[in-house]
Formats: sequence, structure tokens, C-alpha cells
Amino acid sequence: MGSQGGFGQSKEFLDLVKSIGEARSKAEEDRIVLHEIETLKRRITEPDIPKRKMKEYIIRLVYIEMLGHDASFGYIHAVKMTHDDSLLLKRTGYLAVTLFLNEDHDLIILIVNTIQKDLKSDNYLVVCAALNAVCKLINEETIPAVLPQVVDLLGHSKETVRKKAVMALHRFYQRSPSSVTHLVSNFRKRLCDNDPGVMGATLCPLFDLITIDVNSYKDLVISFVNILKQVAERRLPKSYDYHQMPAPFIQIKLLKILALLGSGDKQATENMYTVVGDIMRKCDTSSNIGNAVLYECICCVSSVHPNPKLLEAAADAISKFLKSDSHNLKYMGIDGLGRLIKISPEIAEQHQLAVIDCLEDPDDTLKRKTFELLYKMTKSSNVEVIVDRMIGYMISINDNHYKTEIASRCIELAEQFAPSNHWFIQTMNKVFEHAGDLVNIKVAHNLMRLIAEGFGEDDDTADSQLRSSAVESYLRIIGEPKLPSAFLQVICWVLGEYGTTDGKYSASYITGKLCDVAEAHSSDDIVKAYAVTALMKIYAFEIAAGRKVDVLSECQSLIEELSASHSTDLQQRAYELQAVISLDAHAVESIMPSDASCEDIEIDKNVSFLNNYVQQSLEKGAQPYIPENERSGIVNISNFRNEDQHETSTHALRFEAYDLPKPSVPSRIPPATLASSTELVPVPEPSYPREIHQAASVSSVSDTGPSELKLRLDGVQKKWGRPTYSSSAPSTSDSKSQRPVNVLTQPDGVGSINSKARDVSYDSRRPQVEVSPEKQKLAASLFGGTSKTEKRPSSTNHKVSKTSSHATDKSHVTEGVALSSEIAAKKTTPVQPPPDLLDLGEPAVTSSAPSVDPFKQLEGLLDPSQDTSVRNYSADGATKTPDIMSLYSDMYTSGLISNVPNPVSTDRDEFNLTSGLSDASDRITLGGNTDMHSTQISNKGSNPKESLDKDALVRQMGVTPSTQNPNLFRDLLS
Repeated sequence: MGSQGGFGQSKEFLDLVKSIGEARSKAEEDRIVLHEIETLKRRITEPDIPKRKMKEYIIRLVYIEMLGHDASFGYIHAVKMTHDDSLLLKRTGYLAVTLFLNEDHDLIILIVNTIQKDLKSDNYLVVCAALNAVCKLINEETIPAVLPQVVDLLGHSKETVRKKAVMALHRFYQRSPSSVTHLVSNFRKRLCDNDPGVMGATLCPLFDLITIDVNSYKDLVISFVNILKQVAERRLPKSYDYHQMPAPFIQIKLLKILALLGSGDKQATENMYTVVGDIMRKCDTSSNIGNAVLYECICCVSSVHPNPKLLEAAADAISKFLKSDSHNLKYMGIDGLGRLIKISPEIAEQHQLAVIDCLEDPDDTLKRKTFELLYKMTKSSNVEVIVDRMIGYMISINDNHYKTEIASRCIELAEQFAPSNHWFIQTMNKVFEHAGDLVNIKVAHNLMRLIAEGFGEDDDTADSQLRSSAVESYLRIIGEPKLPSAFLQVICWVLGEYGTTDGKYSASYITGKLCDVAEAHSSDDIVKAYAVTALMKIYAFEIAAGRKVDVLSECQSLIEELSASHSTDLQQRAYELQAVISLDAHAVESIMPSDASCEDIEIDKNVSFLNNYVQQSLEKGAQPYIPENERSGIVNISNFRNEDQHETSTHALRFEAYDLPKPSVPSRIPPATLASSTELVPVPEPSYPREIHQAASVSSVSDTGPSELKLRLDGVQKKWGRPTYSSSAPSTSDSKSQRPVNVLTQPDGVGSINSKARDVSYDSRRPQVEVSPEKQKLAASLFGGTSKTEKRPSSTNHKVSKTSSHATDKSHVTEGVALSSEIAAKKTTPVQPPPDLLDLGEPAVTSSAPSVDPFKQLEGLLDPSQDTSVRNYSADGATKTPDIMSLYSDMYTSGLISNVPNPVSTDRDEFNLTSGLSDASDRITLGGNTDMHSTQISNKGSNPKESLDKDALVRQMGVTPSTQNPNLFRDLLS
């Protein structure tokens, strides 16, 4: 093998790595790798290979797979290496197997026994290697083989084994939630593990469980808050610090969990205000990980029940992000600003010049994120500027996927906030012209209906002006090349309906343009169909008006061409056009009236005009019509016997085979009632998936009689093989709740927050930079308008039909709702006195919310007894409010769970974590007086002297320990 190189590898292997690194082309690299593959194929099959050499061969196979080549010939040798007694070889084999195989590979079944044996090993390193393989290789079918052993390892003496066991259970939950549903309580227990690493690993499965069902984990809010408080106070060992931040990844995961638990829940959110404010104040913004924690705090603040001080702190953090020179921080600032404007829209106006800078930044990712922000802050005062900018950006890019997204957003904003119908039509023309066929065809139909319905009022002059402007704009656009098919359909329809209405353009001119469109797009049958229909309308309107119709030669040739077309649709349209031209004025006017596209068409669903014809046919001996449900209904089996007897009597000899199939049932036989067990019930063809159809066919009634029993196999899960059906899928409850609109004025004890960055405007921070007048004008257009948030009805209800009265009533209701929300938004907020930091009473609710949902108000009027903003999420929370300050002071003297029993030593599966925590918070009061809690809540802070006394007393108690605690949880559970 040659002399040994570095890291215990042979010189040959090191030369291989060096030669691949020095390869000058992909072809040269492939030649070296293929030569190595041939060498390994020859050597790996030699008998009595030393284990040291086999280990190196396996590593070289891994290196070959990393380069993208196939090394499947050596997979079985890696599987064999996992059976070795040597720890080094066993871990090498497990590493190679996890990289080579996937969960559906055929060789997985060969290592299940090895994994089961290694999970029972006395060497915890072997157990850890097996748990790593479990997370990578165990699939849904083999989970039951190792699940009991993994659950037993949750009580292992080594914290590394416990952490990897939690990770394995999390992986099982991701692959088959039904297999570990009964083990959810184990995650709650491991949250109180005496090792922070196990606790941090438990946060991941709990986050997935809380995402699906929030209400079931409301009782853990205080636990998560206490853990986060201890982490922020650096009570974890130094080994968990990263860039001088205490356990930042645990902080981020806890903030994500608190954001889910506090969404729309005022009572749960009140416990989070203090710790979130402390973290935002202590974050080190000079490092990337500090900015990441700060950004997660902003996301949490924007998700939970709003608090004025936290919103102010989040706005200050966003201001720092936007003023940074880093594009990544600017991106985070734009994203955070988009989250906060849902709660407080005026925050965006303070950073308008920063948003303009991001909009003009050459970084395309930052520019796209800024357009998302503008999309969220659009209103009727700035919709023209924002949509114009978005269309300009859409023209400049070549990414069809993002161009489709930008086009759909432009259309949505135009439908909701369009200041006028004329602007809406012009905007739609630009979107169709530049986005092409990426626009949904429904948008074209909505545009045609808007032009047809007009302004929905009695102002016919305005409607005619709208249609005339549309005709003029389309006549200018129609000659441009490469127009999309959907846009051409709109153009043809508008020219056919209103091309000659105002008399400005003659019928011959419009028909000539339409013939040019049909000729230029000869391969598009839909466009030609629209063009022929438009020609029919123009000629019909001319005939109905009594004017002479002169069919152009090019139009006549088009009709002759389409009459012989392979498309039956085009043929029919061409023949209908010829027939309409030959009719008189009265018939044409009744067939195709002018401007009747919005008229209601009465349809006779019973086809009563054919009653005489049906009666005559019945008298002549025709069979009566039998409904479809009766045709597929119950049929008497005696009919089969009658036909068999008739067949037997007509033939002397029978040469049929045994078990002759019954003849088909004639449709004229009327349905019979189910009277005896000799009747046959035909099973109709179900329109379900394939598995359900097979199951239904097994359980259907057979011809042998009702006494025969058959085994029902539907819903039975296979033990081996690929799964077909499982009836134990977890039901996902709707855990999303409405976000509140009222802003709290609850004093949260966050402390003084530096708000200078918010008070000073963006341009005053940089006095040396002169803002151009164009940028000031753009900022005034985007942010300087009124703050009304009324929305224009969508294009489907854009303008009301003249003949539809109920739609008019609906539009009046919408205007009334928008007016009420506008009045609510204009109310001024009274000036509040300085808050008391120790006031824990009920917060005063102000009306500084940007908008009020009128449907939520109606729900409150209908059922005033239900209050969704306050939930009793535990038995203790139903009787008393948790004392936040006592819990806060408790953190300086004790750990997270000083009064919680050790879950490892208990035999119960269900474990109430909140009860121990609430007991701990009750015991740690001043002098052990349990009445202090009620006294502290009853005094709402109206007396300044009492507030100062409380503040001084808390400061005396909150003495920060001078030494680091080497083990956070061991002394708490001892």
C-alpha cells in the first residue's frame, strides 16, 4: 500500500486526492475517477483483505460518490463493516452506509438487526453511532422495530445519548406522525432535562407540534419564558456561547415558539413582554448572530398581541438595519418593516427615504423585497406610483416566474385601489402588452366585463367615453407585433362590441382591422374565433341600423377559408356569419341586439317548447324518457330468470359454457322495491381513488347470494411492503387565530429604550448626503398621501350590472363598511400619562389600531359571551394571574424548575409542568407572604409613592450572582 500519509491514510489515497484537485478539466477528472473505480473493483473483491485496508477502500468509495460517480458495487462491504466489533470500523461503516443508502434502499433490511443490537450496547459511542443511522435510514415500515429501544434511551445516563434519542423520535414523527403520537408526553418531560443540550433538542419537535395545534401547549408558555430568561441572563455554561451571544440558536427557537403561542392571545402574550424586551436591549448588533436574534425578536413582536414599547423598540431596530451598509441587514429591515406595517402603518412613513434607496439599489434581491413591502403598503393615494414602478421593473426582467408574480400583483392592486376605470384599463393594457401570455385568462374576462358594465350608474355619457377610449387605445395597439393571445381576445371583443358605436370609425375600417388580426394569427384558432364573432357583431349592428353592408374582399376570403377549416368551431362561426348577413333587419336585431352583453339571458331548463313534439312522439310509439337515477337504480333479479327461461324455450339444444354471464338489463325496466333477499343491488362506479375503489369492490354483494361472507380488507395497514392506507392520520386543527387590532398600553417593565434613532429622521442622520428633488417627489407620492385604507371592490364586482339590483345593494354595503373603518382610523388617541413599570393591572385599550374588522364586531354583537383574546390555558391560569415580577426576581436566585419533580424518576406519563412552575412563583414572594400577590395586583399603580417603593424593593432583591453556574440544572433537580 505504500508509506502512510497524513491522518492515517496511504500515500496512494493522498495522491488520488491531489491529482483530482489538480485536474484542469472535467474530462481529466472523470478519467482519474474511472481508473480509481476499476482499481477498487479489483481490490475490494480480493480474499482476506486487512481491516485497515478495507476501511480505506470504504472511505475512497465515499470520496467517489461525493464526486458524482456510482460506487454501488461497494455498498454491501459498507454494510458488512457495520457488523464489526471494532468501534472505529463500526463508526466508519455507519458513516458510509448513511451516505450511500436512502430509506427505501433494498439493503436497509440487512442492518436493522445490527442497529437493534448496537442500541443495547454498553458503549455509549456505539449507541450514538446507531442512533445516527436510525435518523438517516429507518423508514416508516421499520420504525416499530427500533421504537421501543429508542424510547428506553431517553432515560440513559449520558446526555449525548438522550439528545440523539430525542432527535430520533423527532425524525420518526416527521416520517410517520401516527407511530409516535402516544409519545408526545416524553417531549414535555425532556424539556425539563438537567442538560441544556437535551432541552434544546426537545424544542425542535415541540415547535412542530405547536405549529399544528397551538391550544394544546398554552400551558407551557411560562416554562418557555423562564427558559428564555435564564438563557438571556447567561446562566448556561460558557460552551453554549457563540460569538459572545448566550446560546443564540436556543433563543431563536424559543422566540419562534413564543410567537406561535402568543398570536392572538393577550393573556399568554403578557408573560412574554419583559423577556423579549430584555433580549432586544441586550442584543449585540455588531455580529451577525446578534442581528439574527434581534430580527427574530422583531418577528415575535409582530406576531404576538401588540405592545407599544416593544413596537417602538422593534421600529428602532429596523431603523438600524435600514441605515446599514450591508445588503443583508437592509433586507432584514425591509422584511421587518413589512411585518410591522400590518400593526402600525405609520412606521413605514418614518423610513420612506430608506425604502426609496432600497428600491433603486442594484441588488436585485433587495429590490424584490422592497416591491413586496410596497405591495403591502399600497393604498388608493399611492397605487398609481407603485403599480407604475412595478410594471417598469416587470419590463426590465427576463425571469418568467417572477414576471408572472409581479403581473398578478399589479392586477390585484389595480382591481382593489384603482382611482378610475380609465386608469384601470390603461394599466391592464400595459400588463397584457408586456407580460404576454403569463397573465391568467380570467383577468381578460374581468376586463371585458368591466368595459361592458361601465361605471354601473345611470351616466351613459361616462360609459360611452370609457368604451370609446378603450376602442381608440386598442386600435393603436392592434398593429404592434407579438401581442399575447389573451390580449388579442380582449381587443377583438371590444372592437366587435363598441367599434362602431360612437360613429367615429366606419364598419369597413373596423372589419379590415379584424381581418388583419385573423390573418396575422392564422395558427391561433381562439383568436380567429374571436375575430369572426366580432365581424358578425359589426355586420349585425349595421344591418339592424338599416345601413347597407359591404363585405370586404379580404373578409369574404376569410369566410371562405374558415368554411373549409378543420376546426368545427371555426366552420360553425363562418356559416353563422354568412347566415346573419342574409337575414333582414328585424331578425338580426332580435338575434343579436346592440350592447346586450350584460343583459340577463332567460334559460328554460325544462325545455317546455318541446312538449308538443314529445307528446306526438309518444303517441307514435316512442319509449318514454327514464331519468338517469332510475336507470342506475335497483333492478329485480327475476327479470334475469324470465329471460333465461325464454331463451331456453326458443332453443332446443344449449351449447353455452358453465356460469354464463347474465345479459344486460334493459333501461325500460322500471325500478323495483327491495322486498326479498333474492334481489341484486348493482354497485355504481365510484369516482374515488384507486385504493378505495378496490376496497369497495371487495365488500360488494356477489351473485352467489347473501349468505356468503367475505373478508373486508379496507383500512388495514400492511405490516411489510409499501403502505397503502392508514386510518390514523393526525387531524390538523385550525390553529390560526385572528390577530388583534387594538394596541395595548400595558406597562411591561422593559425599561428605558433608546429611541433617538426613531426621533431623528433619515436625512438628518446623513447631513452630507443631499436628497434629490426626484427622490423627494417619489417619497411624497408613496408615503405622503392620506392613510385611508379603503379598498376598491375586485374586478369581479368592479362595476355593477345595470339589470342586477342585488349586486348594487352589495356594493352599498361594502362602501358602508369601508366608511366605518375610515372613521375609526381617523379618531385621535388621547395622550396617556407616563406608565408605571410595576403596574400589573388590566391594560387600557386604545383605538390606535390601523383598521377594525367589522365582521369581528358583528361576531361580538351576536355572541358577547365569547372572548377569543383571553384564554384560560391551564387550571392555575383560570383562578389567578401569574405574577410576572415575582417570576422575574426568582431568576436571580433559582433555576428554571426548582420545584418541579424529576420526570425521570416518576412513573406517570402525563406530566404537568406548569403546576410546579406556578408553585415556585407563588413561594418566592416577599417574606413568604402569599397575600403579597393579591395586594400587588389590586393596587393598579395610581399612587406614585407605592410604585417607587415597589421598584426599590425589586431592585434590592434582584442581585445578579457574581459567579457563573457551571451546571444549570443539576442543583435544581437534586
